[in-house]
Amino acid sequence: MKTDLHKENNSNASFRGQGGGGIVVLGFSGGLDTSFCVKYLTEDQGYEVHSVIVNTGGFTEEELKQVEQHAYALGVKSHTTVNAVRSYYDSIIKYLVYGNVLKNNTYPLSVSAERLSQALHIAEHAKKLNAVAVAHGSTGAGNDQVRFDMIFHIMIPGIEIITPIRDLKLSREAEIEYLKKKGVNMNFEKAAYSINKGLWGTSVGGRETLNSKGMLPESAWPTQVTKNGDEEIKLGFVKGELLSVNNTTFDHPTQAIQFLQGIAGPYGIGRDIHVGDTIIGIKGRVGFEAAAPMVILKAHHALEKHVLTKWQLGWKDQLAQFYGNWLHEGQILDPVMRDIEAYLESSQANVTGTVFVQLFPYRFQVTGIESDFDLMSSKFGKYGEMNSGWTGDDVRGFSKIFGNQTAIYHSVKSDQK
Repeated sequence: MKTDLHKENNSNASFRGQGGGGIVVLGFSGGLDTSFCVKYLTEDQGYEVHSVIVNTGGFTEEELKQVEQHAYALGVKSHTTVNAVRSYYDSIIKYLVYGNVLKNNTYPLSVSAERLSQALHIAEHAKKLNAVAVAHGSTGAGNDQVRFDMIFHIMIPGIEIITPIRDLKLSREAEIEYLKKKGVNMNFEKAAYSINKGLWGTSVGGRETLNSKGMLPESAWPTQVTKNGDEEIKLGFVKGELLSVNNTTFDHPTQAIQFLQGIAGPYGIGRDIHVGDTIIGIKGRVGFEAAAPMVILKAHHALEKHVLTKWQLGWKDQLAQFYGNWLHEGQILDPVMRDIEAYLESSQANVTGTVFVQLFPYRFQVTGIESDFDLMSSKFGKYGEMNSGWTGDDVRGFSKIFGNQTAIYHSVKSDQK
């Protein structure tokens, strides 16, 4: 194992960072990879490192303070905490709800969506500080490297992107050895499971997700099951946005999401394994728990099925599937995304009402809705029973005309035999 990283860097032509004392903005989480980046960029490469952490709902105030203290202890010139929870919702999550977006009908894009919000804020910070480079701790094995790099290329073109972990092809053991030699005192014990928490769900990776078979054990899930029995909850939507839960009304949907998570999470709702195609072409598995997102998406969809027309629902499904896939692949800045968002926004004009949901351990059920915009109103007739909007003769004529072209096709085909 090589431990002289400066020497290794000189022989590694793929590593672009050459130091020189300029300002580097580093996306910083306080973990092993970004801790290594601070020490390496400041002490071995001669950069002035300014760290920034973008909170998309995964950190408490105490945790953010600890990250800040750790950053300064490592030697950063400045550390900035960006509270992006509301902007994350307003610019991304809102449209995932409008579109009922589930990647491969399973995954609510918990991590991929928040990485885009983080990358955009890091780029803005780099512009603010007139940085000569921007850095992140991604490895060369996953999606995040593409998401960060692509947004940086678009938002801050010409600014160098430095990725020491990826370019030096470092093992975890090499990073630990390096930091210990630098006198860094932090917890180097690797948790059995990798956990990434955010407003729109928590991802969980471990040995069971590295293969094509295996479910995470109960102990691996961050939220343990502490509720039994069942309970009914009422979700109030206004133009597609969740603004009340039971009898509590909120100023912003982010508050409602967090409140609902506290109710539904202890039931073990929203746990699953997502199998998907990565941006770089390989398939991967990841566990996730997303109680509030899953309940919200299914409740919102149920309300839409009552208040939207057939073709509103049909076209929205097609556009939303593309939107979710393109977002997952980091293409949040493609102008087509703004066009689709405009349609999704327009489609929510009548998506207002109350959805009733029954919660049970490990599952939930939407039991019904109430809305002034309900198209299932009994005054137009009851499906399978009585109608008041047409006569039997109307239906006979309609059925003949509706199938007329197909009837002509089969008649012509029969004449040719």
